[in-house]
Amino acid sequence: MRQSFGKIADGREAGLFRISAGRDLTAWVTDYGAALVRLIFKDKDGVYRDLVLGYDDAASYERGTESFGGTVGRVANRIGQGRFSLGGRTWQLTTNNGPNTLHGGRDFYVHRLWELDSESDSSVSFRLDSPDGDQGFPGNVCIKLTYRVTEDDQLLIEYHAQSDADTPINLTNHSYFNLGGHDSGSVLDQIVSIQADSMTETDHNSLPTGELLDLEGTPMDFRQPKALGRDIREDYEPLHIGNGYDHNYVIGGYDCSGENNVYREAASLYCKSTGIKMKVCTDLPGLQLYTANYVNEEPGKGGVVYQSRAAVCFETQFFPDAINHENFPGGLLKAGEEFVTRTGYRFSVE
Repeated sequence: MRQSFGKIADGREAGLFRISAGRDLTAWVTDYGAALVRLIFKDKDGVYRDLVLGYDDAASYERGTESFGGTVGRVANRIGQGRFSLGGRTWQLTTNNGPNTLHGGRDFYVHRLWELDSESDSSVSFRLDSPDGDQGFPGNVCIKLTYRVTEDDQLLIEYHAQSDADTPINLTNHSYFNLGGHDSGSVLDQIVSIQADSMTETDHNSLPTGELLDLEGTPMDFRQPKALGRDIREDYEPLHIGNGYDHNYVIGGYDCSGENNVYREAASLYCKSTGIKMKVCTDLPGLQLYTANYVNEEPGKGGVVYQSRAAVCFETQFFPDAINHENFPGGLLKAGEEFVTRTGYRFSVE
């Protein structure tokens, strides 16, 4: 069901779409940035809570700088020096994160009005045509994104893309989750687990070195569930570099050939005060854990002002800067082939 979400600066009107499978989970998504705006689920006391940070209208998303709930591409995360070689030439992108390109550079997918492709009671699909040279990338790429709420209280996000030239691709959702409710403050007491033995090692600009870092005995290890805040202030270089957690975890169960990858659990989040648990499932090799370290005095929904560590992101992805590391799997869409991947967030009460 579509309703107006207000107008953006050029006068076009954005839409807001409600999707539900008739159980305890309901989502509202907008065609502006193909963003998740509200995610409502019933807690242990029967109270419905909005579990994601966001804004009240499209104009606020247009002004926003935190990518709340948005679809990030053509390549999420970082590309070193904003540069890569492909097809016998070097491609230069705009840089916006020190010397690197972050989330596509300076012309974000999250700040574009996507085209409605289809809708039903439980799903909505958006389309974006990204022309050759867009953000500096090669190839005309057609992207289709579907949000679907399933009968087992899962928000499933499905990505499809095709290109007429070889091009890097790494699409993700940038939702900020707080299972106490978007207006409940810090998430540092919420419990996280991540199915990863290692993460990609980074330099002082948060760019992968190409090496993997063993998590055993480090504050980065979430194989055993623990509160986000337990180790976040430890004197450990990766935490200093990221100003908290802002790192790519190597999720187990990925076939580097790209042929036999299974949709599996990658991480979970649990809030004791509401009893809400979220499982993150994906068929991708990586997951960026980000504790909203750079959110500061950000005006959000219903007059709430969001602060640092008011939420946590689980950005499923190919590894950052994969196009520049032969040992990193995936992240390249061949001309004429189809890019297909999915990520889901399944909710329950414990």
